[in-house]
Amino acid sequence: MSNQTLRFAFLLLLCSSVFSWKKEEFRNCNQTPFCKRARSRTPGSSDLIATHVAITDGDLTANLIPKSQSESNPKPLILTLSVFQDGILRLKIDEDPSLNPPKKRFQVPDVVVSQFSDTKLWLQRLTSEDDGLSYAVYLSDGYSAVLRHDPFELFIRDDNSGDRVISFNSHGLFDFEHLREKNEDENWEETFRSHTDKRPYGPQSISFDVSFYDADFVYGIPERATSLALKPTRGPNVEESEPYRLFNLDVFEYIHESPFGLYGSIPFMLSHGKARGTSGFFWLNAAEMQIDVLAPGWDAESGISLPSSQNRIDTMWMSEAGVVDAFFFVGPRPKDVLRQYAAVTGPSALPQMFAVAYHQCRWNYRDEEDVENVDAKFDEYDIPYDILWLDIEHTNGKRYFTWDRVLFPNPEEMQRKLAAKGRHMVTIVDPHIKRDDNFHLHKEASEKGYYVKDSSGNDFDGWCWPGSSSYADTLSPEIRSWWADKFSYQSYVGSTPSLYIWNDMNEPSVFNGPEVTMPRDALHYGGVEHRELHNAYGYYFHMATAEGLVRRGEGKDRPFVLSRALFAGSQRYGAVWTGDNTADWDQLRVSVPMVLTLGLTGMSFAGADVGGFFGNPETELLVRWYQLGAFYPFFRAHAHHDTKRREPWLFGERNTGLIRDAIHVRYALLPYFYTLFREANTTGVPVARPIWMEFPSDEATFSNDEAFMVGNSILVQGIYTERAKHASVYLPGKQSWYDLRTGTVYKGGVTHKLEVTEESIPAFQRGGTILPRKDRFRRSSTQMTNDPFTLVIALNSSQAAEGELYIDDGSSFGFLEGAFIHRRFIFANGKLTSVDLAPTSGGNVSHRSDVVIERIILLGHTPGSKNALIEPSNQKVDIELGPLWVQRERSPVFMTIRKPNVRVAEDWTIKIL
Repeated sequence: MSNQTLRFAFLLLLCSSVFSWKKEEFRNCNQTPFCKRARSRTPGSSDLIATHVAITDGDLTANLIPKSQSESNPKPLILTLSVFQDGILRLKIDEDPSLNPPKKRFQVPDVVVSQFSDTKLWLQRLTSEDDGLSYAVYLSDGYSAVLRHDPFELFIRDDNSGDRVISFNSHGLFDFEHLREKNEDENWEETFRSHTDKRPYGPQSISFDVSFYDADFVYGIPERATSLALKPTRGPNVEESEPYRLFNLDVFEYIHESPFGLYGSIPFMLSHGKARGTSGFFWLNAAEMQIDVLAPGWDAESGISLPSSQNRIDTMWMSEAGVVDAFFFVGPRPKDVLRQYAAVTGPSALPQMFAVAYHQCRWNYRDEEDVENVDAKFDEYDIPYDILWLDIEHTNGKRYFTWDRVLFPNPEEMQRKLAAKGRHMVTIVDPHIKRDDNFHLHKEASEKGYYVKDSSGNDFDGWCWPGSSSYADTLSPEIRSWWADKFSYQSYVGSTPSLYIWNDMNEPSVFNGPEVTMPRDALHYGGVEHRELHNAYGYYFHMATAEGLVRRGEGKDRPFVLSRALFAGSQRYGAVWTGDNTADWDQLRVSVPMVLTLGLTGMSFAGADVGGFFGNPETELLVRWYQLGAFYPFFRAHAHHDTKRREPWLFGERNTGLIRDAIHVRYALLPYFYTLFREANTTGVPVARPIWMEFPSDEATFSNDEAFMVGNSILVQGIYTERAKHASVYLPGKQSWYDLRTGTVYKGGVTHKLEVTEESIPAFQRGGTILPRKDRFRRSSTQMTNDPFTLVIALNSSQAAEGELYIDDGSSFGFLEGAFIHRRFIFANGKLTSVDLAPTSGGNVSHRSDVVIERIILLGHTPGSKNALIEPSNQKVDIELGPLWVQRERSPVFMTIRKPNVRVAEDWTIKIL
């Protein structure tokens, strides 16, 4: 047997071991020494005290030393507390660099946005409290940060009530393992299965407790397939005691209802409760992390007394390495916390309009003929789509930036044919580079020393799709720049301006590595161990790829890059998806809390593979998934190469019609979705959001993750069981809700038992809102640019409503210079008014549009009026009964202002006579 055959057989063996989730492949807490040590600690075991408290360069600084060694010569930890605008507190704790530790502990770069430092508030004074046991500093109006020095504790206080908001080390669980030199009799190596981690710097973990006050639930810390509200992992009545794990891994066919970590990690947790509202905590650390949510009564034997009048959720945070670099967000409203988090890590990038539309993907479309046939079938069946995707098989032997010239001999022409219809293509570019001396990319990376090194300092060699592979070390700015240049048209031969990129396997996935990833003792730029930055590896790769597309377009074209791995800040570089899900009803169900959790932690542009990646969905499941997926922020169908083909027209005329209708709903609502993406881009508030974000005092919504809001105007309830005849839907608030499809009105604040049909899933427009739509169906969103708008006005009990519309060129960065239209529509007292929300620009930059509004539909308006008057043109237009959906047969009719033809970019009023 040849060496090549042996390698191929070995690769098949490795691949088969990761093609389904196997519990024994991955470590649990008891098999993870730092987690096991941290969990064994008891409340009050930390005896640190804060000394030398002072104001230095506008920060509060202190030394943390063990009380038992306060008279000796201990190694202090250095604490720095900084205050920033909008109620943001930053806590840093690190070793004292003047004591020459064996190495500098890793602090994650390029995640906190550069402008954040400009918002620092320079502290002027300390206020002594509690007879000198504590010091308080100003945080924001109504809030103070309080440092208690014996024992060491930090908390944020609401000065109006005296109540706590968040606290750190209130249970005395803080532990910080100093780096030190190894003694001769010590063995620091760790072994898991057949892999040995040399751990040259020994134990270096950090753990601490964080408490959220007046909290009913906590949320966040993706990524995992579990409920939106995080369930307790430890304490009384907790059956399976395993923490939530944050460690980016390539997990095939992951299971639902598991605390096990998946492809991405964002160590950001939010709490919410009716009594106070929302607060947040973010630990900027890219090492493996384990987080316990502690059940009430977990500390019953501790003897530690905390305020009993406030409901409290305690959590335990444990990490293998790094430093304490933590951010506290006071809220108090849900959207306040997301704005505060976005101030630190940045808001979501504004995608191009085409990326907000429907994506068609499969592993793999075989060749150019297959691509052409699939594209033609969408037109034949009158189904719009915007992007066709190519997986790894389009390359020459899994060498990225290449084409299989037998299967894809004319890639430029293939892309141009799609572009002629306003469509785009996405190809896959993964971080593993085939170790082939004849492959120019490998040869250049090897010669320049641009690969991650193994623990011995040699280029790391692992196995992935191409076989023997090495991995670009994108922690280095120089290497990121080199990688970005590979996306130029000269380097990526066969690419065109309509080609965009997909980063997969960037956790990173290493088929023969420990837990299917890179060894923790591998070495990166600056001598950083992989254990210290593991969760951010894919983030830096995503960053470099996005920068490459920006350079390719000479800074004019917004990039589109989908990434599987993610970290805090990934929202600035593109979209993510929930990875390799399975075609079953439970996975459809869990996709909602997964997408909502990503949105809560900054990643608004997220979705799940429609239909499930693995397996063959039954037709009803596929239809229901399209009906739900049409409301995901990222809307893509994808499937494994072993599955049956499942393009929308392959399931009979009736089901093709149902899928077409679901996709049409998405295209009609593209103006609304794009407006929401702009909101996310400016405020950090996600496109798809938990219902409690819009109804923060309604306790019935706090743990509801079967339904969700799209913006503030649409509520969607999925159908998660086969052959469902009824669905219970809770519609919050005091105002009415209108069925999105029929216009039927439903009372708010009530759970409705609704009949379910195959035609759609329950979706409702909130009374008091105005939805912008485009009702003319085209082949792609690009062809809809100059189509007129429809406004759907859903009136509340005061016969009033509001909504917004954002428009720009849909592709460039011109919006950053003011080239956009932003309107608010207000209906009150029988009159609709269009108000300009765009700031007045001092320059000549603007976005011009002659697009008009052709229909205005009024839901909940008393019928009888026949005319309306448009000002300032003094023009009368007709009011008549018209269909809610023009393109649907037997659509219910409602009061409609026909052809007002007012320009969307102008000020005007329309008064019902």
